Formats: sequence, structure tokens, C-alpha cells
Amino acid sequence: RSIGPANAVEIVGVEPKVVPFEFLALEACLESACRCLESETKTLEEEAYPALDELTSKISTLNLERARQIKSRLVAISGRVQKVRDELEHLLDDDNDMAEMYLTEKLAVRLADQTSFKRDAGELEKDESSDSDNDSKSDDKSETFVSFKPNVEELEMLLEAYFVQIGGILQKLSDVGEYVDDTEEFINITLDDKQNQLLQMGVMLSTANMILNAGIVVVSLFGMNIRGISLFRDASGATRVQFWETVAGTVSGCVALYIIAIGWGRKRGLIAL
Repeated sequence: RSIGPANAVEIVGVEPKVVPFEFLALEACLESACRCLESETKTLEEEAYPALDELTSKISTLNLERARQIKSRLVAISGRVQKVRDELEHLLDDDNDMAEMYLTEKLAVRLADQTSFKRDAGELEKDESSDSDNDSKSDDKSETFVSFKPNVEELEMLLEAYFVQIGGILQKLSDVGEYVDDTEEFINITLDDKQNQLLQMGVMLSTANMILNAGIVVVSLFGMNIRGISLFRDASGATRVQFWETVAGTVSGCVALYIIAIGWGRKRGLIAL
């Protein structure tokens, strides 16, 4: 449908709605807070992922300290973001709190009520009304002001926009937190595996030490029967085979006992080779 001159005049004459000052201040504060939190979150992401990847590839004191600092920063930033999100959620859930934020309209209504009250009071004085009538008028105006409930849709849309933005920041922090938890779990598994390897080595060394002591006892028993005789050659100069047979038998017995002990440990699940 074509727009006539009258309609054109009406459209041109429409003035844009002026945003209240308190909403401009609120939006500036929320925008500044979201920008600051998002910047800190981005910086944390850029530092966290490479540091955690380096920690998984090489476990060292320096990398563990960096991971600890990253986790501390993550907890601090997450707490601040969660606090802002909770406040926005509280405002969105309570229409009365949002209505209380319309300061400009409340002031305009209050001034209008005061002007109307003064005008009515002047008329009542001219009509020589009683004081009770004045009290009833005052009560009616107070009730009118108390029952002030503006349309909170505009403020609700503003808060919902920043609520979604804060939710996105919180989700990024949650992803970083999950990555930190996964890295900690991987580190704990790796350290447990290293500890198990050390325990297995300790068991193997203890077993070898026990069998070596048993061999020393056997050698000591044979050594008690030596009475000033040549251990390597007899009177005719021939090599004594019994000595070397005893040594070989003792060593072979110790090795056999060690193999049997290790096999028993593997069968029982005490040693995993």
C-alpha cells in the first residue's frame, strides 16, 4: 500500500524512544564486566592448553607448578563469572526487582503524583474540605505510587542478552576445567604406573638379595670344611674339578631359585613383566 502525505508526516514526526539513563549505565557496566571476563578467559585458554599438553608429554616440577597456577586462576575467574550469572538470573526471575530499576519512570510518576496532590489539595482548600478528605486523597496517591509496575520487557531483553554472553564465557571456563581434570587424571595414572614399576623393581632386588644370601650361606658351609688343602690343584698337580662343580652348582641353584621366585610372583600377580 502506498504511503500518503499524511502518513509520511506521521512517520517523520515519530520521535525515537529515549533509553533511560539507568539502563545506559547498567548496559555500560555489564558490557565492561563481560569484556573484562571474556578477555581473562581468552588469555587463560591461550596459556592453559599448551601448558597442559606439555605437562602430559613431560612431567616435571616446573610444569606441575604452571598447571597449579592455571587451576588457581581458573577457579578465581569461574567464581567471578558464576557470581555475575547468578545476579542476572536472580533479576530475571523477579519482576519486582526489575521494576525497581526503572528509576526515571518512578521519578516521573512520583513528580506527577506530587503535582496532582498539590492541585487536589488546593482545590480542597478552596472547597473547605475536611482534613479526613485530605488524608484519604493522600492514601489514594500513595497507593497509586506503590502499585507502579512498568513494562519490564525492555530491561528483560537487555539482561537476557548479557545472561547468554555470560553463559558462553562460563561454558568456555567449564571446558578448560574439564581439560584440567582430564590432565590430572592422566598424570595420576602415569605416576601410579611409575610407582608400580618402582615397587616391582624393589621386589625383584629384594628377591635377588635373599637368594644371594642363601648362596653365601651354602658357600660358607663348604668353606668350614677346608683344612689347609689346595683348592685348585691336588698333590699331583691336576686341577680339582670338585671345587668348580661346587661353585657352578651354587650359582646355578641361586639362578634357578631366582627364576622360580620371579615366576611365582608373576603367577600371583605381584610382578608384571
